[in-house]
Amino acid sequence: MNKINVFCFGFGQTAKSFVKKLKIEKIPFKLTVTSRQETQNKNFEDINYESFQLNEKKFDNNLIKNLDEADHILISIAPVNGEDIVIKNFKERFKDKKFKWITYLSATSVYGDHGGEWVDETSKTNPTSINGIQRLKVEKNWIELSQQYNMPLQIFRLSGIYSNQHNVLKRLKTGEVKIINKKNHFFSRIHVEDIANALFKSLDNFKKGEIYNISDDKPASNKEVIMYGIKLLGVDEPPTIETSEIESEMLKNFYKDSKKVSNKKMKNFFDFELKYPTYIEGLDYINNNSI
Repeated sequence: MNKINVFCFGFGQTAKSFVKKLKIEKIPFKLTVTSRQETQNKNFEDINYESFQLNEKKFDNNLIKNLDEADHILISIAPVNGEDIVIKNFKERFKDKKFKWITYLSATSVYGDHGGEWVDETSKTNPTSINGIQRLKVEKNWIELSQQYNMPLQIFRLSGIYSNQHNVLKRLKTGEVKIINKKNHFFSRIHVEDIANALFKSLDNFKKGEIYNISDDKPASNKEVIMYGIKLLGVDEPPTIETSEIESEMLKNFYKDSKKVSNKKMKNFFDFELKYPTYIEGLDYINNNSI
């Protein structure tokens, strides 16, 4: 692959995992990112890059030159007050550009509640949470913009992300976990490395205007995953609470939705095998390597 010029709007764990994958695969690339913090030159995994300030209040104008020169754009910034700050600030910069690949990272919360049934990319989107409502609105904004400017856009709807750094095993060890008593509550998850692998696969296998669910093979309940973590760590079972006792508004919204997210389209289109096909392989690896 020729050298690519990557611009990441947002540089959280998913974008970092993608960049790490590029390095592992020995893809030559230039990297520019945005951050809420002041503009500075930084280093990640021995990669020198420029990080420009961008938040809901202001941005560093110097990033525009790098954006105009980029050919691969990854957008992982969540909506801010119901709008996408990339579109808000840089809409016109996407006009008449020679971008080769633009990926917007959305979330499976756009589907809302499906009573524990399976959903795929053709399923009804009826979000119940603020996060899901805002995500769906921004998805539509990106689709409209891509059609207006004939942009090479794909959307990845991510399930609940976990990683070697952020996972139920760590929360069990620190006592942050509670079992929520709710029957027939299913949700899907995905290890951040598998998101990075799917993003990498899409560099050579890209079809504009497509939406993909990025999830593993085994939707499961909160309790099922926690109980497996307990088995691995040999710790005591945490307390069980009712949904009415949940203090976090975000967590309350999460438990309103129950669905199993199909990954068939992702696997078929990208000819893709998950490194961590279920939470079992993911937590086993984390337990053996990261804790």
